[in-house]
Amino acid sequence: MPVELGSGEYRYRVAENWAKLPDGWNLTDVAAVAVDSKDRVYVFNRGAHPMVVLNRDGSFIKSWGEGLFKRAHGLHIDADDNLYCTDDGDHTVRKCSTDGKVLLTIGIPDKPAPYMSGEPFHRCTHTALSPKGEIYVSDGYGNACVHKYTPDGKLMKTWGRPGTDPGEFNIVHNIATDEDGFVYVADRENHRVQVFDGNGKYETQWNNLHRPCALCCTGGKKPNFIIGELGPGMPVNLHSPNLGPRLTIVDAQGKRIGRLGGENGPGLDVGKFLAPHGIALDSKGDIYLGEVGVTNWKTSFPETPMPPVVRCLQKLERVSGP
Repeated sequence: MPVELGSGEYRYRVAENWAKLPDGWNLTDVAAVAVDSKDRVYVFNRGAHPMVVLNRDGSFIKSWGEGLFKRAHGLHIDADDNLYCTDDGDHTVRKCSTDGKVLLTIGIPDKPAPYMSGEPFHRCTHTALSPKGEIYVSDGYGNACVHKYTPDGKLMKTWGRPGTDPGEFNIVHNIATDEDGFVYVADRENHRVQVFDGNGKYETQWNNLHRPCALCCTGGKKPNFIIGELGPGMPVNLHSPNLGPRLTIVDAQGKRIGRLGGENGPGLDVGKFLAPHGIALDSKGDIYLGEVGVTNWKTSFPETPMPPVVRCLQKLERVSGP
């Protein structure tokens, strides 16, 4: 019997053993996922083959990026199927074609900006686009800000600084936009998503989240958002129930309308999550979830040896919805 998650209008079925890779291949820490106009799935991971491309049924198409990326972190795809690949290991954003041709590089490879300087980049994390094609970059681990670029990569403005007040950040981990140009930022260690207008003016924030890590806008005039929340990261609350990891679905006002998993902590069992890090949707509304379970293993299971293969990619097939 397939495992289902969620309730009411937001129920999903776990597609077990969905990805079909070539013999001997494994994915390692899927940091981000994107789906193009033909429902091809791009899996940005930290293994030997950084970009693995699959059909909607999970069959293998190709791979690319070998020797190009140092540490996969964020992936965004635009309406023309260009991929924006954020590499926090070499502090760059690369715009690539679906065949892996580099069309634009923002940032200087292997030359991070000074720590918490506000200058781009120090371990940038993700990208999103404005309705005009302007590029927002969340930055990140060694900065606490968002940068806005022209479509051809010229810096327009920067906002944010370390802290907990509105407009301040503590691990700027993910970023998304909607059709009206609002900017949504997963402020991970402040346990919130902050909302800004297109020029960085603070509008509001969504609370009652636990370490929001992944962030996906469903699109349309009244979009929903799917938020991947990490589980506990401290020994003192490591075994506390109902803190995730999980996926939470909210409406455009940040009101929770659905939740998948998270009641009984992390795990490899079907229907459980390890470390939700990247989310994408296909044309049918199915969810593709990338997880960084290898990176997060010692945090979640400090006394348990890590198995040879750790699941890092899941497909959740939509069963019901509005």
